[in-house]
Formats: sequence, C-alpha cells, structure tokens
Amino acid sequence: MPRLTEVVKHLIVINVLMFFGTKMLMGDNRLMLALYYPGVEYFRPYQLVTHMFMHANFGHILFNMLSLAFLGPMIEQLWGSKRFLTYYLLAGFGAMFTHLAVRYIMINYFGQVQEAYIPVLGASGAIYGVFIAFAMYFPNARLMLLIPPIPVRAKYLVVGLIAYDLFSGLSGASTGVAHFAHLGGALFGFLIITYWRVTGKDQRYY
Repeated sequence: MPRLTEVVKHLIVINVLMFFGTKMLMGDNRLMLALYYPGVEYFRPYQLVTHMFMHANFGHILFNMLSLAFLGPMIEQLWGSKRFLTYYLLAGFGAMFTHLAVRYIMINYFGQVQEAYIPVLGASGAIYGVFIAFAMYFPNARLMLLIPPIPVRAKYLVVGLIAYDLFSGLSGASTGVAHFAHLGGALFGFLIITYWRVTGKDQRYY
C-alpha cells in the first residue's frame, strides 16, 4: 500500500468515524444522514453532503476505503491536495445528481413512487471518480483483484466495473446498490479531467 497522503488520510478518518460513530450513537436513526429524495418528509438539505460520508455496512466501507487508500495517494501526489479534494467532491456530487435524475425519471415516468423512500449512502460515487482518474493517468498499472487474486490493468478493471454497473442498473440486478450513482461518479470524473485537459488546466501540483 502506498503512503497515505494528507487528503486521502483525512477522508478515510472522516468516513471511519462517521461509520462507527453513527452506529454507536444513533442506531437506526443514522439513516437520517443518508440521502432521501427531495420532497419526501425524510429529506433534509444537509443530507446532500452527509450521505457521501456514510456507509451501509462494514463490507461497504472496507471496499471504498481500501480503494481510496490504494489509488488515491498517486492521484493526490500527481495533482496536489487542493485539486484532488475538489475533484473527489465534484465526482461525489456528480454521482448524487445522476442518482437523483434517474430517481426522478423512475418516480415521474414509471410511477415507482416507492423509490423516493429508499435512502442512498456511501462514498462509492466519489471512489468511482478516483477509479476513472487512476485509469486515465495510469492505464497500464497492474492492480491485484481480491477475488480472484489476479493482476488486471487499471484500464480493463475500470471498463469492467462500468460495464457491470451499467448492466446491473438497466436490468435491475443487484438491487440495493446505487449503480447509477457509481456511473455518475465515473462520468463526471471523466468529464472533469477531459475539461481540464482541453482547457490546459491539467497540470501537476495545482
């Protein structure tokens, strides 16, 4: 594992504290920090931010924080802390926007009103932004999968993750996972980096 950089380290600490702290102090009420669809009685404006630092269970936070710990430092070292944090948060908000847009369509055009009452939580959208950044800057870096334990080039791993989320989101498989939030984080990450490159702002140590 690479040495943790400052922003990555603080993000991990915040997420871990939120996970264990809310479980111990809030119990089931911790879902009030998740994001509900705007307009339902459970929605609060602060959820637009707090949901990105919440996780459903130990496996959820373990995957996200390990991914951030392994990939985040190389991107932060490449860009500098300020740009990395800006990118991470924008990818997270992009994931949220995509998720809410899909929910809007499901509720208003397909009559799936119950979707408004299903909260979403987790850093996965921002983490998918980190995946995209890593694949764009280090496409041939070999990453070791956990299951099965084989090395895969970053560009192929990210394509596989996106394909899986796209298939699962469109088919309705793996319910309980916000696949379109994952895709939104990846999409906004790609667009941000592309914009920086086109405008000449893609400089290291910004």
